Amino acid sequence: MTQADAITQLQRDVRYLNDRLQIQDVIASQARGHDRLDADIITAAYHPDGVDEHGYAINAGPAYAEWANRVHAQGSLLHLHNITTHLCEIDGDIAHCESYVLVGLLNNDGKTARLINGRYVDRLERRDGVWKIALRRATVDLLLAGDASILQSPLFVEQGYTRGTRDKEDISYSRPLTQEAPVSRW
Repeated sequence: MTQADAITQLQRDVRYLNDRLQIQDVIASQARGHDRLDADIITAAYHPDGVDEHGYAINAGPAYAEWANRVHAQGSLLHLHNITTHLCEIDGDIAHCESYVLVGLLNNDGKTARLINGRYVDRLERRDGVWKIALRRATVDLLLAGDASILQSPLFVEQGYTRGTRDKEDISYSRPLTQEAPVSRW
């Protein structure tokens, strides 16, 4: 391999890795937006003509956040979207991705919870140099319900763990992050 070929290959590799990281950031950021009920973050993940399909609920990208925030707020006190396995095939300015998602929801009674395991099957497109979701189809592959009353037990509450909030008061927005930043506790 000549030096010019090696440099060309290195440029391709860096471009691929940069694309993968940008794509993963879009998917992770959108999940964070869900958990904070932050419509701006959720909406930023979609192209203006993007589409999100969650079962029979099909929403235009710009309208999806309003629907998702309403559904999450009505059905749970807190929730966390965890992106786990992530596969991505990039072909120029189009990427097809499959991201496994594990969603924990604390039900409105504060004593029971649901765990949803599914996948986000996405087509992302790079437009004007920016990757965003053009189409998302969500699957549900497993759904469990269980007891979460331990969150209200004195043994747990006395430990003073920080509790996530569904707004910009959540500690993840604190800049700079300091130990003195006010938090909500269990």
